Amino acid sequence: MTVLVGTSGWQYRDWRGTFYPPDVPQRRWLEYYAGRFGTVENNGTFYRLPPRETFAGWRDRVGGDFVMTVKASRYLTHVRRLRDPAEPVRRLLDAAAGLGDRLGPVLLQLPPDLRAAPRLLDECLAQFPARNAALCWADRTGAAVTPLWRTAGWGYLRFHEGDDGADWPRYRAATLRAWADRITATWAGGLDVYVYFNNDQRGAAPRDAAGFAAAVAAGGLRLAGAASGLGA
Repeated sequence: MTVLVGTSGWQYRDWRGTFYPPDVPQRRWLEYYAGRFGTVENNGTFYRLPPRETFAGWRDRVGGDFVMTVKASRYLTHVRRLRDPAEPVRRLLDAAAGLGDRLGPVLLQLPPDLRAAPRLLDECLAQFPARNAALCWADRTGAAVTPLWRTAGWGYLRFHEGDDGADWPRYRAATLRAWADRITATWAGGLDVYVYFNNDQRGAAPRDAAGFAAAVAAGGLRLAGAASGLGA
């Protein structure tokens, strides 16, 4: 099993001085980020789907084995609510193909008020070439807010808000270690597990991502990317 750890997005102004050095211009933030993490979850694509050329430009700016997860457009999930998915999925995949071999999973975030609709979900997933769909696990304030079901040979975990009241919204080290142990037990001998931190306020996400990467490495798991140069 290989664990890929990163953050949900990389363009946060309050990360300047906490993660990005003041002398690194914003236009070079992706390159700086990719030098420290092996993956990123692109949340911006949820609000606006860029053209294929933009994805290709991102690919040219990262190197090695860096992977970019793409969040599906809210037009598919929140406007159409998974109905008639063929056209929006095709547009998404055509654009994201600009990433080439840097393209990772596609995240579908469903509306919180969407009733269970297995048929609609099945029809939507059928539009993707690989249907080995993993249920996304999610944490908020140190507790799981989703079922912890393993539905595929690979996994996906998102952290939204930490449980360290003294340094909100950061996570306690013990909480990160517990989650590292949990994914180890669940996907032992499995494929990749993608882990993203969405607690972006006050630069918490990159610091917690680095802490989680350290917990993973301490457990003897293979970690993709350096996750280096970050203070605890």
